[in-house]
Amino acid sequence: MHAAITILVIFLCFLLVLALAGAVYQIVGTWRDRRRLLPPGRLVRVNQRWMHIYVTGEGAPTVVFESGMGASCMSWTRVQPTVAQFTRAVSYDRAGHGWSEAGRDPRTAKQIARELRVLLHAAGVPGPFVLVGHSFGGYVIRAFAGLYRQDVAGMVLVDSIHPAEWETPTPGQRRMVKVGLRYAWAAAWLARLGFVRLCLTRVAQGSTGLTSAVARAFGADVTSAVQSIVGEIRKLPAPNVPVVRAFWSQPKNFLSLGQHVAALPVSAAQAAAVNSLGDLPLIVLSGDHHEAPEADWQSDLTRLSCRGVQLVASNSGHWVHFDRPDLVAQAIRDVVAAVRSTLQVESSEETTQPANTSLPG
Repeated sequence: MHAAITILVIFLCFLLVLALAGAVYQIVGTWRDRRRLLPPGRLVRVNQRWMHIYVTGEGAPTVVFESGMGASCMSWTRVQPTVAQFTRAVSYDRAGHGWSEAGRDPRTAKQIARELRVLLHAAGVPGPFVLVGHSFGGYVIRAFAGLYRQDVAGMVLVDSIHPAEWETPTPGQRRMVKVGLRYAWAAAWLARLGFVRLCLTRVAQGSTGLTSAVARAFGADVTSAVQSIVGEIRKLPAPNVPVVRAFWSQPKNFLSLGQHVAALPVSAAQAAAVNSLGDLPLIVLSGDHHEAPEADWQSDLTRLSCRGVQLVASNSGHWVHFDRPDLVAQAIRDVVAAVRSTLQVESSEETTQPANTSLPG
Protein backbone atom coordinates (compact mmCIF):
# COMPACT_ATOMS: atom_id res chain seq x y z
CA MET A 1 0.00 0.00 0.00
CA HIS A 2 2.78 2.37 0.99
CA ALA A 3 4.64 1.58 -2.26
CA ALA A 4 1.51 2.30 -4.31
CA ILE A 5 1.06 5.68 -2.63
CA THR A 6 4.72 6.50 -3.24
CA ILE A 7 4.39 5.64 -6.93
CA LEU A 8 1.24 7.76 -7.19
CA VAL A 9 2.94 10.74 -5.55
CA ILE A 10 5.95 10.40 -7.86
CA PHE A 11 3.65 10.19 -10.87
CA LEU A 12 1.69 13.28 -9.79
CA CYS A 13 4.93 15.17 -9.19
CA PHE A 14 6.10 14.16 -12.64
CA LEU A 15 2.85 15.47 -14.17
CA LEU A 16 3.21 18.71 -12.23
CA VAL A 17 6.77 19.22 -13.42
CA LEU A 18 5.69 18.40 -16.98
CA ALA A 19 2.82 20.91 -16.77
CA LEU A 20 5.11 23.62 -15.38
CA ALA A 21 7.68 22.95 -18.10
CA GLY A 22 4.96 23.14 -20.73
CA ALA A 23 3.62 26.39 -19.30
CA VAL A 24 7.10 27.93 -19.35
CA TYR A 25 7.58 26.68 -22.93
CA GLN A 26 4.29 28.37 -23.86
CA ILE A 27 5.15 31.66 -22.14
CA VAL A 28 8.58 31.85 -23.79
CA GLY A 29 7.13 30.90 -27.18
CA THR A 30 4.39 33.53 -26.92
CA TRP A 31 6.95 36.17 -25.97
CA ARG A 32 9.10 35.25 -28.98
CA ASP A 33 6.08 35.29 -31.30
CA ARG A 34 5.13 38.81 -30.20
CA ARG A 35 8.63 40.07 -30.87
CA ARG A 36 9.11 38.37 -34.24
CA LEU A 37 5.64 38.27 -35.80
CA LEU A 38 4.50 41.87 -35.90
CA PRO A 39 1.09 42.70 -37.40
CA PRO A 40 1.12 43.97 -41.00
CA GLY A 41 -1.52 46.58 -40.19
CA ARG A 42 -2.28 48.59 -37.07
CA LEU A 43 -4.14 48.09 -33.82
CA VAL A 44 -7.24 50.20 -33.21
CA ARG A 45 -9.20 50.53 -29.98
CA VAL A 46 -12.74 49.10 -30.28
CA ASN A 47 -15.02 48.59 -27.25
CA GLN A 48 -12.15 48.52 -24.73
CA ARG A 49 -10.07 46.07 -26.76
CA TRP A 50 -7.40 46.30 -29.45
CA MET A 51 -8.37 45.07 -32.91
CA HIS A 52 -6.07 44.60 -35.89
CA ILE A 53 -6.90 46.11 -39.28
CA TYR A 54 -4.79 45.97 -42.45
CA VAL A 55 -5.50 48.58 -45.15
CA THR A 56 -3.80 48.48 -48.55
CA GLY A 57 -4.37 50.20 -51.89
CA GLU A 58 -6.39 53.28 -52.74
CA GLY A 59 -9.66 54.15 -54.41
CA ALA A 60 -13.37 53.58 -54.05
CA PRO A 61 -15.26 51.48 -53.31
CA THR A 62 -13.43 49.92 -50.37
CA VAL A 63 -13.27 46.12 -50.39
CA VAL A 64 -13.61 44.59 -46.91
CA PHE A 65 -12.69 40.93 -46.36
CA GLU A 66 -14.53 38.85 -43.75
CA SER A 67 -12.84 35.55 -42.91
CA GLY A 68 -14.36 32.17 -42.19
CA MET A 69 -14.79 30.75 -38.71
CA GLY A 70 -11.53 30.49 -36.83
CA ALA A 71 -9.58 32.27 -39.58
CA SER A 72 -7.61 35.51 -39.50
CA CYS A 73 -6.62 38.19 -41.98
CA MET A 74 -3.91 35.79 -43.16
CA SER A 75 -6.65 33.97 -45.09
CA TRP A 76 -6.62 36.70 -47.72
CA THR A 77 -2.88 36.98 -48.41
CA ARG A 78 -3.28 35.44 -51.87
CA VAL A 79 -6.11 37.83 -52.80
CA GLN A 80 -5.66 41.18 -51.03
CA PRO A 81 -2.45 42.24 -52.85
CA THR A 82 -4.17 41.77 -56.23
CA VAL A 83 -7.28 43.68 -55.16
CA ALA A 84 -5.13 46.49 -53.74
CA GLN A 85 -3.84 47.11 -57.26
CA PHE A 86 -7.23 48.45 -58.37
CA THR A 87 -8.94 49.71 -55.19
CA ARG A 88 -8.64 50.04 -51.42
CA ALA A 89 -8.59 46.61 -49.72
CA VAL A 90 -9.13 45.92 -46.02
CA SER A 91 -8.69 42.74 -44.01
CA TYR A 92 -8.90 42.46 -40.25
CA ASP A 93 -8.93 40.05 -37.32
CA ARG A 94 -12.16 39.48 -35.45
CA ALA A 95 -11.99 39.79 -31.67
CA GLY A 96 -10.24 36.74 -30.26
CA HIS A 97 -8.40 35.82 -33.44
CA GLY A 98 -5.12 36.81 -35.05
CA TRP A 99 -3.64 39.97 -33.57
CA SER A 100 -6.95 41.15 -32.07
CA GLU A 101 -7.72 40.85 -28.39
CA ALA A 102 -10.57 38.66 -27.20
CA GLY A 103 -13.95 40.11 -26.30
CA ARG A 104 -16.71 39.10 -23.90
CA ASP A 105 -19.68 39.75 -26.18
CA PRO A 106 -21.41 36.78 -27.87
CA ARG A 107 -19.85 35.96 -31.24
CA THR A 108 -23.04 36.42 -33.24
CA ALA A 109 -23.05 37.71 -36.81
CA LYS A 110 -24.74 40.97 -35.76
CA GLN A 111 -22.32 41.62 -32.91
CA ILE A 112 -19.34 41.00 -35.17
CA ALA A 113 -20.86 43.28 -37.85
CA ARG A 114 -21.31 46.07 -35.30
CA GLU A 115 -17.70 45.71 -34.17
CA LEU A 116 -16.53 45.79 -37.78
CA ARG A 117 -18.35 49.05 -38.48
CA VAL A 118 -16.90 50.67 -35.35
CA LEU A 119 -13.44 49.43 -36.39
CA LEU A 120 -13.76 50.85 -39.91
CA HIS A 121 -14.93 54.20 -38.55
CA ALA A 122 -12.22 54.35 -35.88
CA ALA A 123 -9.56 53.50 -38.48
CA GLY A 124 -10.84 56.21 -40.83
CA VAL A 125 -11.70 53.80 -43.64
CA PRO A 126 -14.22 55.41 -46.01
CA GLY A 127 -17.13 53.70 -47.73
CA PRO A 128 -18.98 52.64 -49.70
CA PHE A 129 -17.99 49.03 -49.08
CA VAL A 130 -17.85 45.91 -51.21
CA LEU A 131 -18.07 43.10 -48.67
CA VAL A 132 -16.32 39.78 -49.33
CA GLY A 133 -17.20 36.93 -46.98
CA HIS A 134 -15.90 33.37 -46.87
CA SER A 135 -17.90 30.59 -45.21
CA PHE A 136 -19.17 31.94 -41.85
CA GLY A 137 -18.06 35.36 -43.06
CA GLY A 138 -21.08 35.25 -45.36
CA TYR A 139 -23.35 35.42 -42.32
CA VAL A 140 -21.43 38.43 -41.00
CA ILE A 141 -21.57 40.49 -44.18
CA ARG A 142 -25.28 39.74 -44.62
CA ALA A 143 -25.85 40.98 -41.07
CA PHE A 144 -23.72 44.04 -41.85
CA ALA A 145 -25.84 44.78 -44.92
CA GLY A 146 -28.99 44.46 -42.83
CA LEU A 147 -27.71 46.89 -40.21
CA TYR A 148 -25.94 49.40 -42.48
CA ARG A 149 -27.48 49.03 -45.92
CA GLN A 150 -26.51 52.58 -46.89
CA ASP A 151 -22.81 51.69 -46.50
CA VAL A 152 -22.85 48.58 -48.70
CA ALA A 153 -22.35 48.88 -52.46
CA GLY A 154 -21.67 45.28 -53.47
CA MET A 155 -21.02 41.78 -52.18
CA VAL A 156 -19.04 38.64 -52.99
CA LEU A 157 -19.93 35.41 -51.16
CA VAL A 158 -16.99 32.98 -51.28
CA ASP A 159 -18.38 29.49 -50.64
CA SER A 160 -20.55 31.02 -47.94
CA ILE A 161 -22.61 28.80 -45.69
CA HIS A 162 -26.37 29.12 -46.20
CA PRO A 163 -28.63 30.03 -43.24
CA ALA A 164 -30.57 26.80 -43.84
CA GLU A 165 -27.53 24.85 -42.66
CA TRP A 166 -27.79 26.16 -39.09
CA GLU A 167 -30.97 28.18 -38.64
CA THR A 168 -32.83 25.13 -37.28
CA PRO A 169 -30.15 22.82 -35.87
CA THR A 170 -30.70 19.08 -36.04
CA PRO A 171 -30.15 16.96 -32.91
CA GLY A 172 -26.81 15.98 -34.42
CA GLN A 173 -25.81 19.61 -34.87
CA ARG A 174 -26.83 20.46 -31.31
CA ARG A 175 -24.62 17.64 -30.07
CA MET A 176 -21.84 18.94 -32.31
CA VAL A 177 -22.09 22.37 -30.68
CA LYS A 178 -21.90 20.90 -27.16
CA VAL A 179 -18.98 18.66 -28.05
CA GLY A 180 -17.27 21.51 -29.89
CA LEU A 181 -17.47 23.73 -26.81
CA ARG A 182 -15.91 21.03 -24.63
CA TYR A 183 -13.13 20.44 -27.15
CA ALA A 184 -12.49 24.19 -27.47
CA TRP A 185 -12.16 24.48 -23.70
CA ALA A 186 -9.86 21.45 -23.56
CA ALA A 187 -7.75 22.74 -26.46
CA ALA A 188 -7.38 26.11 -24.73
CA TRP A 189 -5.94 24.38 -21.66
CA LEU A 190 -3.61 22.29 -23.81
CA ALA A 191 -2.48 25.54 -25.45
CA ARG A 192 -1.78 27.11 -22.03
CA LEU A 193 0.43 24.12 -21.23
CA GLY A 194 2.36 24.40 -24.49
CA PHE A 195 1.09 21.12 -25.92
CA VAL A 196 -0.63 22.70 -28.93
CA ARG A 197 2.52 24.68 -29.71
CA LEU A 198 4.55 21.46 -29.60
CA CYS A 199 2.11 19.66 -31.93
CA LEU A 200 2.09 22.51 -34.45
CA THR A 201 5.88 22.75 -34.35
CA ARG A 202 6.05 19.05 -35.20
CA VAL A 203 3.61 19.58 -38.08
CA ALA A 204 5.81 22.40 -39.39
CA GLN A 205 8.75 20.01 -39.31
CA GLY A 206 6.81 17.56 -41.47
CA SER A 207 5.65 15.15 -38.78
CA THR A 208 1.92 14.74 -38.11
CA GLY A 209 2.18 11.64 -35.92
CA LEU A 210 1.75 13.41 -32.57
CA THR A 211 -1.09 15.62 -33.81
CA SER A 212 -2.91 12.69 -35.41
CA ALA A 213 -2.56 10.58 -32.26
CA VAL A 214 -4.07 13.32 -30.11
CA ALA A 215 -6.89 13.88 -32.60
CA ARG A 216 -7.72 10.16 -32.67
CA ALA A 217 -7.98 10.19 -28.90
CA PHE A 218 -10.81 12.73 -29.21
CA GLY A 219 -12.68 10.78 -31.90
CA ALA A 220 -13.29 10.58 -35.65
CA ASP A 221 -14.82 14.06 -35.98
CA VAL A 222 -11.80 15.75 -34.43
CA THR A 223 -9.43 13.62 -36.52
CA SER A 224 -11.19 14.72 -39.71
CA ALA A 225 -11.20 18.37 -38.63
CA VAL A 226 -7.50 18.34 -37.72
CA GLN A 227 -6.55 16.69 -41.01
CA SER A 228 -8.56 19.31 -42.90
CA ILE A 229 -6.96 22.20 -41.00
CA VAL A 230 -3.44 20.84 -41.48
CA GLY A 231 -4.12 20.43 -45.19
CA GLU A 232 -5.35 24.00 -45.55
CA ILE A 233 -2.46 25.44 -43.52
CA ARG A 234 -0.07 23.83 -45.98
CA LYS A 235 -1.72 25.82 -48.79
CA LEU A 236 -0.66 29.09 -47.18
CA PRO A 237 2.34 31.00 -48.55
CA ALA A 238 5.42 29.79 -46.69
CA PRO A 239 6.05 33.12 -44.85
CA ASN A 240 2.53 32.98 -43.36
CA VAL A 241 2.74 29.49 -41.89
CA PRO A 242 4.69 30.55 -38.74
CA VAL A 243 2.14 33.33 -38.17
CA VAL A 244 -0.88 31.01 -38.33
CA ARG A 245 0.97 28.46 -36.21
CA ALA A 246 1.56 31.15 -33.58
CA PHE A 247 -2.11 32.16 -33.64
CA TRP A 248 -3.29 28.62 -32.97
CA SER A 249 -0.79 28.21 -30.16
CA GLN A 250 -2.80 30.79 -28.20
CA PRO A 251 -5.73 29.76 -25.94
CA LYS A 252 -7.84 32.75 -27.04
CA ASN A 253 -8.25 31.37 -30.57
CA PHE A 254 -9.82 28.14 -29.31
CA LEU A 255 -12.08 29.95 -26.84
CA SER A 256 -13.22 32.39 -29.53
CA LEU A 257 -13.84 29.52 -31.94
CA GLY A 258 -16.02 27.84 -29.32
CA GLN A 259 -18.00 31.06 -28.87
CA HIS A 260 -18.53 31.30 -32.64
CA VAL A 261 -19.78 27.70 -32.78
CA ALA A 262 -22.12 28.23 -29.81
CA ALA A 263 -23.69 31.24 -31.56
CA LEU A 264 -24.07 29.56 -34.98
CA PRO A 265 -27.88 29.08 -34.83
CA VAL A 266 -28.39 32.70 -33.78
CA SER A 267 -25.99 33.94 -36.47
CA ALA A 268 -27.81 31.85 -39.10
CA ALA A 269 -31.15 33.37 -38.09
CA GLN A 270 -29.68 36.87 -38.23
CA ALA A 271 -28.31 36.23 -41.72
CA ALA A 272 -31.62 34.72 -42.88
CA ALA A 273 -33.45 37.86 -41.75
CA VAL A 274 -31.54 39.77 -44.45
CA ASN A 275 -33.38 38.12 -47.35
CA SER A 276 -33.12 40.87 -49.96
CA LEU A 277 -30.29 43.10 -51.10
CA GLY A 278 -32.34 44.78 -53.81
CA ASP A 279 -30.27 45.42 -56.92
CA LEU A 280 -26.91 45.22 -55.16
CA PRO A 281 -24.15 43.74 -57.37
CA LEU A 282 -23.65 40.20 -56.03
CA ILE A 283 -21.43 37.30 -57.05
CA VAL A 284 -21.73 33.91 -55.36
CA LEU A 285 -18.43 32.08 -55.89
CA SER A 286 -18.77 28.40 -54.98
CA GLY A 287 -16.31 25.53 -54.81
CA ASP A 288 -16.99 22.56 -57.09
CA HIS A 289 -17.13 20.05 -54.21
CA HIS A 290 -20.78 20.52 -53.23
CA GLU A 291 -23.46 17.85 -53.43
CA ALA A 292 -27.17 18.13 -52.62
CA PRO A 293 -28.49 19.97 -50.70
CA GLU A 294 -25.42 22.23 -50.37
CA ALA A 295 -25.20 22.74 -54.14
CA ASP A 296 -28.80 23.97 -54.21
CA TRP A 297 -28.16 26.23 -51.26
CA GLN A 298 -25.24 27.85 -53.09
CA SER A 299 -27.49 28.59 -56.07
CA ASP A 300 -30.19 29.93 -53.76
CA LEU A 301 -27.81 32.59 -52.43
CA THR A 302 -28.01 34.43 -55.77
CA ARG A 303 -31.67 35.24 -55.02
CA LEU A 304 -30.53 37.78 -52.46
CA SER A 305 -30.17 40.30 -55.30
CA CYS A 306 -31.84 40.73 -58.66
CA ARG A 307 -28.29 41.12 -59.97
CA GLY A 308 -27.01 37.96 -58.27
CA VAL A 309 -24.75 35.67 -60.31
CA GLN A 310 -23.20 32.33 -59.35
CA LEU A 311 -19.76 31.18 -60.48
CA VAL A 312 -18.39 27.71 -59.73
CA ALA A 313 -14.64 27.52 -59.19
CA SER A 314 -13.28 24.38 -60.83
CA ASN A 315 -10.61 22.39 -58.97
CA SER A 316 -11.54 24.08 -55.72
CA GLY A 317 -12.68 22.98 -52.29
CA HIS A 318 -14.24 25.07 -49.55
CA TRP A 319 -11.22 27.39 -49.30
CA VAL A 320 -11.67 28.89 -52.77
CA HIS A 321 -9.41 31.85 -51.96
CA PHE A 322 -6.56 29.37 -51.36
CA ASP A 323 -7.28 27.10 -54.33
CA ARG A 324 -8.34 29.74 -56.90
CA PRO A 325 -7.30 33.20 -55.69
CA ASP A 326 -7.37 34.38 -59.31
CA LEU A 327 -11.12 33.73 -59.54
CA VAL A 328 -11.81 35.43 -56.22
CA ALA A 329 -9.87 38.52 -57.26
CA GLN A 330 -11.65 38.60 -60.63
CA ALA A 331 -15.08 38.32 -58.99
CA ILE A 332 -14.19 41.24 -56.73
CA ARG A 333 -12.93 43.22 -59.72
CA ASP A 334 -16.24 42.62 -61.54
CA VAL A 335 -18.32 43.79 -58.57
CA VAL A 336 -16.09 46.84 -58.05
CA ALA A 337 -16.49 47.73 -61.74
CA ALA A 338 -20.28 47.43 -61.44
CA VAL A 339 -20.28 49.66 -58.36
CA ARG A 340 -18.10 52.28 -60.04
CA SER A 341 -20.38 52.30 -63.05
CA THR A 342 -23.39 52.92 -60.79
CA LEU A 343 -21.58 55.66 -58.88
CA GLN A 344 -20.63 57.39 -62.14
CA VAL A 345 -24.23 57.32 -63.36
CA GLU A 346 -25.50 58.74 -60.07
CA SER A 347 -22.83 61.45 -60.12
CA SER A 348 -23.71 62.33 -63.72
CA GLU A 349 -27.41 62.58 -62.91
CA GLU A 350 -26.71 64.91 -59.99
CA THR A 351 -24.58 67.26 -62.10
CA THR A 352 -27.08 67.41 -65.00
CA GLN A 353 -30.14 68.23 -62.89
CA PRO A 354 -31.26 71.85 -63.51
CA ALA A 355 -30.73 74.18 -60.61
CA ASN A 356 -33.78 75.55 -58.83
CA THR A 357 -33.66 79.25 -59.72
CA SER A 358 -37.17 80.23 -58.61
CA LEU A 359 -37.40 83.01 -56.08
CA PRO A 360 -39.09 82.39 -52.77
CA GLY A 361 -42.70 83.51 -52.74
